[in-house]
Amino acid sequence: MAEPRVEVRRSRRRRRTVSAYREGDTVVVLIPARMTRAEEEHWVAEMLRRLDRSESRRRSPARTSDAALLLRCRELSGRYLDGRAVPLGVRWVPPMRTRWASCTPSERTIRVSDRLREVPAWVLDYVLVHELTHLLVPGHGPDFWELVRRYPRAERAIGFLEGLSAAAGWNIGADPEDADGVRDEVAENGEAACDD
Repeated sequence: MAEPRVEVRRSRRRRRTVSAYREGDTVVVLIPARMTRAEEEHWVAEMLRRLDRSESRRRSPARTSDAALLLRCRELSGRYLDGRAVPLGVRWVPPMRTRWASCTPSERTIRVSDRLREVPAWVLDYVLVHELTHLLVPGHGPDFWELVRRYPRAERAIGFLEGLSAAAGWNIGADPEDADGVRDEVAENGEAACDD
């Protein structure tokens, strides 16, 4: 993996602390103005390592493979849906234009956009619970949302996804009827189908 672009910002008010954060594609490292170049190099490397470790902990292990994604779905179904939502297949797919994921209940399959591989684990979990719920309830009626909201971070995850979409200019979830960007097309027979 390529090294990220790093911007070092020195501050006279900063005495001992060093911190780092991502600003777009750049890692900003904040250091005291009095640090030497050698200390700066040390702390830049250290903060990159810490930032990477922190971000890795927040990402879901389910991002690694379709098998890991299916395993995570089974765990989430057991925890939030009484084990009743049992997909036959769950897989990562190339980025979808208008949604984060889709479900085909008649085939018991779920597809998840590659755009979600790097989101925090709790956001991916929300999307999976949402899609798993479609295996039980077609559409987005009150029964559907009652089950989805068993996931305690549902509202927070919806907000995260809306912000991510807006910031990236993806326009996912811009349709008022598709407020969460995880909508499925529901046919007259009540089966959801992917239109990617």
